[in-house]
Amino acid sequence: MLGFGVFLALLAIGYYFGKKNETNHFRSLERREQALAHITTNTLKTLPAGYNSSAFVTGNVVISIDYFKRLMAFFRTIFGGRINAYASLIERARREAILRMKEQAHANNASMVANVRIETSSVFQNAQQQLGSLEVYAYGTALK
Repeated sequence: MLGFGVFLALLAIGYYFGKKNETNHFRSLERREQALAHITTNTLKTLPAGYNSSAFVTGNVVISIDYFKRLMAFFRTIFGGRINAYASLIERARREAILRMKEQAHANNASMVANVRIETSSVFQNAQQQLGSLEVYAYGTALK
């Protein structure tokens, strides 16, 4: 019985710190997105006229799921349904990669990033094919 109590305590601690970390990351993303809102992005393959300089810019992030969310995702796979833990992980990773790309464009004094592409890959999966870590790579052409 003591082992089960320890398990529940660790689960509660994992939930608290995982949620706090995720909330802080979302706040950071929102703040940084507002600061870089003047740099527009698009997926057009052709570059718009009027720009005289370009540079290749990238943003890369590897992000991992916490143990509480992994446990909740495991139960969700048993009972079926949308796995919100993974949806949140992917959203955070994509937004962070795009922000890092925009920060690089800002360092190059660019006002736009064209032809933006995002690549996603699983860095680690366990034997049950559960996602452990996710890498997102965003790239595009920064225009001045």
